[in-house]
Amino acid sequence: MTQSLEELLSSTTSIVEMLRNAQVGPNVYPGVLPEYTNWRDEQEAWQKTCILFDLSYHMVDMALQGPGALDLLSHVGFNSFEGFGVDRAKHLAPCSHDGYVIGDVILFGLAEQSFNLVGRAPALNWIRYHAETGGFDVSWEWDERTLLRQDQSRRRSYRFQLQGPNALPIVETILGQSPPNVKFFHMTTFDIAGHAVRALRHGMVGQPGFELFGPWEEREPVLEALLEAGEEFGLRRAGSRAYSSNTLESGWIPSPLPAVYTGAAMKGYREWLPADGYEASASLGGSFVSEDIEDYYFTPWDLGYGRFVRFDHDFIGRDALQEMSADPPRTKVTLALANEDVLSVIGSQLEPGSRAKFMEFPSAVYAMHPYDAVMAGGKTVGVSTWIGYSSNERRMLTLAVIDKEYAEPGTEVTLLWGEEGGGTAKTAVERHQQREMRAIVSPVPYSDYAREAYRVD
Repeated sequence: MTQSLEELLSSTTSIVEMLRNAQVGPNVYPGVLPEYTNWRDEQEAWQKTCILFDLSYHMVDMALQGPGALDLLSHVGFNSFEGFGVDRAKHLAPCSHDGYVIGDVILFGLAEQSFNLVGRAPALNWIRYHAETGGFDVSWEWDERTLLRQDQSRRRSYRFQLQGPNALPIVETILGQSPPNVKFFHMTTFDIAGHAVRALRHGMVGQPGFELFGPWEEREPVLEALLEAGEEFGLRRAGSRAYSSNTLESGWIPSPLPAVYTGAAMKGYREWLPADGYEASASLGGSFVSEDIEDYYFTPWDLGYGRFVRFDHDFIGRDALQEMSADPPRTKVTLALANEDVLSVIGSQLEPGSRAKFMEFPSAVYAMHPYDAVMAGGKTVGVSTWIGYSSNERRMLTLAVIDKEYAEPGTEVTLLWGEEGGGTAKTAVERHQQREMRAIVSPVPYSDYAREAYRVD
């Protein structure tokens, strides 16, 4: 019999140490080149011209259908599903029974009783668990991300994102007319290269655009049509290096640790999860260290999802979230690191003696789930969860969750960079010395355009 996650956790003395020493490095983005031109110009394209992201390979894709599908989604989701239906999409971030986020996905309403969910594995594992054990009248299909596929067969669908100020002119050129006026997170269908393409009105990097998807066998002609139409509008393809940094400007925290490791009500789920799955190898990294794994969990308010929480239906974690909603203590911010401190960290690589943790460009993340301590007045006031460089802003930025009393824009805090004791057993981390870097609390999203011109309430 295959060992379960629950059995694995029972055999370890410290869940935190197990995950901090897990050998898996940062998330990878297979199927695309690291750079198609260079990551600096690719970053600037999403603000100045247009960028094409290829999301066809690195996410799990789950098809869910049946009379009980919407009931299942409402059961696991804190969002309201009032009026949700065909040609709509929703950001879904299911929580544990204690109200902590397990992960997030995008939910697409494709047809009556037919849905598509796309994202990282943790949230989809949770949904699949309830589809199998919850008594809902549903069926599902699982399309694993490319790296973990057991065979070399092609995926069920392709997925592109077209983002930037020239996204709409490119679509207009392809269609030969102005695209329909589609509301944010609503969908329509385009005819591209003779194929029906589902189009979600999106804005991942703070610029208008579309997420486009369809059957895998139609991928190449659709891609060719997009690239041809985009040539005169400065369209660039995003390589994996640029892709992993785009969230710094838009403000989405992409990798919350799934809140599944504790809680009596979650035991059945841990017994269902395998000991060699995502949750068992989800590496933690960074300077924030606590003996309690629950200190690494996030609430919807921590991640900026509090405004989506609706108590108009019964769902897992409802009572806990209702209690939290009275006065959430933390909030999400951007931290803009002091240039001179960043340069000091980089400069340590050129000096003899102890060096700081290497700071990769454009994404400086070195674990699946980065947690660096944010300090003020000699105490920890929050955690940084994603860090990297923005060529558009000419700054090293981090996305952080911090105590509200320190969240006022302009407040100076300190980021502690590097791992305690000079590193863990992770082979992706060299021996180093921790360094402090000053940072200014800033709005999220950081981009002026994303924050002001493309705000969605």
